[in-house]
Amino acid sequence: MSARAWSLLLFLSVLWGGSFLFNRIALVEIPTFTLVFARCAMAALLLAIVLGFTADRLPSDRSGWWDLTVMGILNNVIPFVLIVWGQHTIGAGLAAIMNATTPIFSVIIAHIFTTDDKATPLKVSGILLGIIGVAVLIGLDRLAGISDNLPAEIACLGAALSYGLSSLWSRRFRGRPPTFTAAGQLTASSLILLPIALVVDTPWTLAMPSTHVVLAMLGLAALSTALAYVVFFRIITIAGATSATLVTLLVPPSAVVLGWLVLAEKLAVPHIAGMALIFVGLLAIDGRIPRAIMPLIGMRKRVP
Repeated sequence: MSARAWSLLLFLSVLWGGSFLFNRIALVEIPTFTLVFARCAMAALLLAIVLGFTADRLPSDRSGWWDLTVMGILNNVIPFVLIVWGQHTIGAGLAAIMNATTPIFSVIIAHIFTTDDKATPLKVSGILLGIIGVAVLIGLDRLAGISDNLPAEIACLGAALSYGLSSLWSRRFRGRPPTFTAAGQLTASSLILLPIALVVDTPWTLAMPSTHVVLAMLGLAALSTALAYVVFFRIITIAGATSATLVTLLVPPSAVVLGWLVLAEKLAVPHIAGMALIFVGLLAIDGRIPRAIMPLIGMRKRVP
């Protein structure tokens, strides 16, 4: 991955790090399907406005919409619903740990179904180090009662698997403008979620949300969805789908650093240790430094 790709990945981790907080705030007053539909529909509308100022247009053929619909199901509908539903009973920290397994699923799926993105010992060890780092960063105590809310935890792991499958499907959009792909998948997702939200949540019976919930929804749609997916598909274009899923390892440290910088929250030793483990894991995945060091180690072994 290039320096530009790593920079975009870090920026994306900040955008998606806020989604767990926004979800937690909005869930107090808005039910699951309505929240996910509103997130996708508002983001799709924003991106449609952006498309109106460009030469790009949404597809008019059936096959184009089929590709975008499958992408929307795998990348929006299934994971958004599962994560939001899971966060009713587990905290954002544990949900983030479960979400950090996404690269593992992506590597396994890419290894099985592709010829140019095979798993390597360095890549797998780097991802495992990253996941351990996420657990240390958030707090190993969060894992103490890991079986207490098993359905919610399985739901978050199911979301990670769905993201892994979407990384494989996203290969067919390489070369397409990121705004086109983001707007198309979110539009398809909104059309799928609308009847489900109407039947399950009957949103017209709900009270008007409070101001802070409305602001959380706007942040969730504009920053953590519309802008985030434009960045996400840009990373896929320049670095590949499996590389893009590494963002799930960077989301927790981004959230911790933001809390330290913006909210003056305490930065403790476990936070620093966890971020260090994640950093070492990402270096292993990137591969350039380990590949540069190995020949030097081999030369030292040959010197008598």
